[in-house]
Amino acid sequence: MNQPLIALAVFLATYALIISEKLHRAIAALLGGTLLIVLGIVTQKEAIHHIDWNTLGLLIGMMIIVGITRKTGVFQYLAVKAVKWAKGEPIYILIALATVTAFLSAFLDNVTTVLLIVPVTFTITDRLKVNPIPFLISQVLASNIGGTATLIGDPPNIMIGSQTHLDFLDFLKNLTPVIIVIHIVTMFLFYLIYHKEFKVPGELKKKLLELNELDEIKDFALLKKSLFVLGLVILGFILHGVLGLESATIALFGAALLLTITGDEPEEVLLTVEWPSIFFFLGLFIVVGGLVETGVIDRVARWSLEATRGNFTLTGMLILWLSAIASAFVDNIPFVATMIPLIQKMGALAHMTPQALEPLWWALSLGACLGGNGTVIGASANVIVAGLAEKNGYPISFIGFLKIAFPLMLVSIIISMGYLLLFYF
Repeated sequence: MNQPLIALAVFLATYALIISEKLHRAIAALLGGTLLIVLGIVTQKEAIHHIDWNTLGLLIGMMIIVGITRKTGVFQYLAVKAVKWAKGEPIYILIALATVTAFLSAFLDNVTTVLLIVPVTFTITDRLKVNPIPFLISQVLASNIGGTATLIGDPPNIMIGSQTHLDFLDFLKNLTPVIIVIHIVTMFLFYLIYHKEFKVPGELKKKLLELNELDEIKDFALLKKSLFVLGLVILGFILHGVLGLESATIALFGAALLLTITGDEPEEVLLTVEWPSIFFFLGLFIVVGGLVETGVIDRVARWSLEATRGNFTLTGMLILWLSAIASAFVDNIPFVATMIPLIQKMGALAHMTPQALEPLWWALSLGACLGGNGTVIGASANVIVAGLAEKNGYPISFIGFLKIAFPLMLVSIIISMGYLLLFYF
């Protein structure tokens, strides 16, 4: 039995089902993951090992907190404020919300950020009677772009930092400048694509601008409790290294604390959790784990590095583009986990100092984080936003997302390539 071929076949079949949308993506991922166990490609123990429980715990914890907080009306309050700031113009609201998303994603987990911003988006688009999908796609891209800027913004950066001892300021100094440029260019392209698409009657804008945002707050007591817990959780995320706590622990503790002080019924609150998205991740982690266990990812990465024959610039560009294309279709966490020791080994064989190897780490970070924007399943935030969109009656198709996001992802990688060639290679 050729296990690598079977693992690859199951992986491709799973993605084919997701792309075709003949099966719900959660069912397709679970079917693929469990099939690998049934066929003996991975054991149940190995499958469980490859599930990123930290990601799932973080998602569930934040979904509970956001589900309770939503009842206060604070998201509607923010929506009215945003509409007034943008004078009711949909395209400027789109850019404003995406920019806030990018900024928050640099300091918070980008999944947390979209969980906070997406409810605001639906409130605004419902009132303006415009299609929310362009807004949601812009926020997905912005969350992954912003998350690339710092050490704590995206899991690949956390992994790279922990293995190379690059600190918060190193990431800030080396990645934030190009990320600002990428975000500005991306927002400009969104403006060009959509500025003529949104037609909102003047009287509807005027009616919205007459609203009093304070009237949107439905429960001030619950708002105080929710903001207190949310503030604690955000502080916990920022200080997670000092505290020695994983983000899932912080989010789940915050959820349990908020449930305790509000006295809400768990059954009611748990209905607000995007369970299809949670089970999609669970299945996908196992499917990708099959590629890791059978050595497929390792072979691809090793072949790619050997193909450059020691040319440092070519190696850097290959890492950037390979990471970007792979991360559009495969979870970037196992890919980065495979690439880190290979890059370290290459550096050791070439007798390179850690400082000389740094450009390759920036190439890996930019490729893996920005590449997630390529498809609707490329990163955690993408899947969560797609799940929320479907729940609100606006499903985002794989192809529909691909048409807009993949070209914009390629633009961001081209900008990254120019930046790396100009300053590092």
